[in-house]
Amino acid sequence: MTAEIGQYALILALMVSAVGGVLTLAGAELASRSWMRVGMAAAAVLAVLATIAIGALAWGFVESDFSILNVARNSNIALPWYYKLAAVWGSHEGSILFWVTTLAWWIFAVALSARHLPERVLARILGTLFIITFGLYLFILTTSNPFLRLFPPAEAGADLNPLLQDPGMIFHPPLLYLGYVGFAVPFAFAVAALLGGRLDVAWARWMRPWTTASWVLLTLGISLGSYWSYYELGWGGWWAWDPVENASLMPWLTGTALMHSLAVTEKRGAFKIWTVFLAILTFSLSLLGTFLVRSGVLTSVHAFASDPARGMFILIFLVIVIGVSFLLFAWRAGSVASAASFSGLSRESLLMGNNLLLVAGMAIVLLGTLYPLFLDAVGGGRITVGGPYFESVFGSAMVPLAFLVPVGAVCAWKSQSIDRMGRLLGLPLALALVLGLLTPVLLGAWSTVMALAAFLAYWIVFGAAADWVRYARTARAQKRSVFGQTLPWWGMHIAHLGLALLIFGAAANGIYQVERGAAMQPGQTVQVRDVTLRYDGWSEYRGPNYTAAKGVLTIVNDQGKEFEQLFPEKRNYDAVQNMTMTEAAILHRLTEDIYVSLASPTPDGEGWVVRAYVKPFVTLIWIGTLFMALGGLLAMATRSTRAPQLREMGKRAAISAAGTAAACCVLAMLAAPASSYAAEPLMGSVTATEKSKAAAAFLDSAPSLGTVENSADAFANLKTAEAKPSEFDPAANPRVHNIASQLRCLVCANETIAESNAQLAVDLRREVAEQVKAGRTDDEVVAFMVERYGDYVLFKPPFKAKTWLLWLGPIAFVFLAFWGMVRIVRIRREDAKARRLAASAESIACAKAFLRGEVEYVGGGFATRQSSLKHGVQTRGASE
Repeated sequence: MTAEIGQYALILALMVSAVGGVLTLAGAELASRSWMRVGMAAAAVLAVLATIAIGALAWGFVESDFSILNVARNSNIALPWYYKLAAVWGSHEGSILFWVTTLAWWIFAVALSARHLPERVLARILGTLFIITFGLYLFILTTSNPFLRLFPPAEAGADLNPLLQDPGMIFHPPLLYLGYVGFAVPFAFAVAALLGGRLDVAWARWMRPWTTASWVLLTLGISLGSYWSYYELGWGGWWAWDPVENASLMPWLTGTALMHSLAVTEKRGAFKIWTVFLAILTFSLSLLGTFLVRSGVLTSVHAFASDPARGMFILIFLVIVIGVSFLLFAWRAGSVASAASFSGLSRESLLMGNNLLLVAGMAIVLLGTLYPLFLDAVGGGRITVGGPYFESVFGSAMVPLAFLVPVGAVCAWKSQSIDRMGRLLGLPLALALVLGLLTPVLLGAWSTVMALAAFLAYWIVFGAAADWVRYARTARAQKRSVFGQTLPWWGMHIAHLGLALLIFGAAANGIYQVERGAAMQPGQTVQVRDVTLRYDGWSEYRGPNYTAAKGVLTIVNDQGKEFEQLFPEKRNYDAVQNMTMTEAAILHRLTEDIYVSLASPTPDGEGWVVRAYVKPFVTLIWIGTLFMALGGLLAMATRSTRAPQLREMGKRAAISAAGTAAACCVLAMLAAPASSYAAEPLMGSVTATEKSKAAAAFLDSAPSLGTVENSADAFANLKTAEAKPSEFDPAANPRVHNIASQLRCLVCANETIAESNAQLAVDLRREVAEQVKAGRTDDEVVAFMVERYGDYVLFKPPFKAKTWLLWLGPIAFVFLAFWGMVRIVRIRREDAKARRLAASAESIACAKAFLRGEVEYVGGGFATRQSSLKHGVQTRGASE
């Protein structure tokens, strides 16, 4: 009965969305109030039906109703109830249903909170959203029905993918979808503006909270997903440039641009056409991300479901939505154009540069994600575009963007003198340069990239401080509170401070992280930088639906004093054969993380090959994203709040958050002692999925081995010895590790052979080691691998005829961004000059007519005698 209830709810939701879309849009065009009011009722009914449908599916998972095919494929009777709930959106069918349910909730929220909007504007917004909802429900019912029956029912279920059996699965996808789908609301506002020909300051004020809310949710979703992959998937890295990660990053970049563009539209009435374009583009990228994930056209560790029919339907839907919206934009954009002028150095021009660079960054990510697919489709062969490519080209493109952040934040609207800007930001710039150059020295090893990243981080922090000092001086002179700025002002700078933390943490972790690999027996130790880890054995235990081997490693000092214990695990899930999962153990410290994982057991069954990492400042990445989200929340506040207590409370929270963010920036950036990170070579990231046959065989035989003593006391009388380095320990074989980090595991999803424990990766690492031992150079070894396996084996594609677009495209995008900024400023100047000349000519003509007695000066302007008499104005001439 559960499946039938859900099925009926889907059919009714399809009908309601169709009726709501047609009647509200037709009512807006025909000015029929009764038809337009249908939208309010349809939004409420649709939200109820969508909730019933998703609730029916959730109930089927919780009750283990294996007569539903989706439940049987993605759940298991032994699966904990909270993972059963998470399994609702863990499958393709469930995720699409949750996608459209989220959209229905957004529609209901708009209908509830937008009653102050003009009736026709609201009707067009709701109608646009109903049409999108109709297309998605049609997609579900035709190709992705989550309520298909299975007969006879399964007995236990196939189980949820072990990669998804983590608390992150409970929160990450809902937050991501709320952000993804939320950008449908700004999209609908843009379509409504184009249809109605109205785009003014009020429109921007209505649209801005919805845009910011979606951006905040997407930021939190991406951040949580990044942290989840870091601690759970065993990568040891926080971003892998996976196609699905890229799919969420692209709308985040354009959404960031949209927020800043809306600020200009609301404040100055400028960027109207550009704002509409960004709103359409951002939601189009959200749909594109859905296509990339669910069509199966790109390989991804996230893409658990793919089907050609589904991919074709999404592609057609994508083409229709994007095509129609951009055709409407091309047809109607001229009706909403703005004519505000600004100088080359102004907040408007700098925010336009911000927007263009963000769009250029999006284009770079899009090019790197889709180019391998395009090249393969036209017969150019297979290539890999991985992290090294994106880090080099995308990172370079974002440097000027980061530099513009503090300049744009303190610059005045319309025009800003260079002298005043120099007086305000000269000292912060000098301090940032000095501290940026000192930071790599303090960290113990010079790095130009680290110096640049540190400079940008300090520059953003000191620029925000300079803006506050400027305000504080003015406030004191006027005897006002120095903390009296608005919540949006605090939100802006808190978000920018979060960006500074993110930049510093990402650079420091990527450059100074270290790795050791050792085959460890009980009582042996391994040194990772200044951290000594002692292996104390392992034990087996039984989880709800898995068997796990849990290692015990203790952090000790030179005298053997114990500080902390870490418990990495290997898990073998009952219902999923040949899939061994790594559960890393992480100790978070102020300036570093100690990250430990088990690779594979030693032949004697007593020890394990252990991978240990020290990751400096990595936590700043997620602290920074939290500050960015907090800044977005504060930016949603209006400049004048009716409740003074609420406004004061918000300001206090903003001040505290700003102080905390600034303290984190300064203290964390300077906390590391000199030469802390100079002793070890650079490292790669850990593999996402350990599929080693040795580990699987070990776990299969674990019950017969029993439990091994894991207490540190059992080794108190043993003589501590340094563990033997593993075959591919980066410290023992730095050249092998460096070469292996450039080569892709051919049977893995987005992993290098240095990271993966797949048998082919192990064999390729041995081949690399043999080539190095034979005296070949690094380039010769890489060339040997390319000759054998093709360019696909390279994570960073070479520059050649078939990849020139991949390397020259980003340069063109950044060049176009700067050219566009200069061009727009020049056009605005010319328009302003033309308007001034026209106004001057008109004034001269009116003055001459006044002297001839042809016009009268009435109500602050000139009017003819006939016009004055027509409006009932008694002029001097008429009275005479």
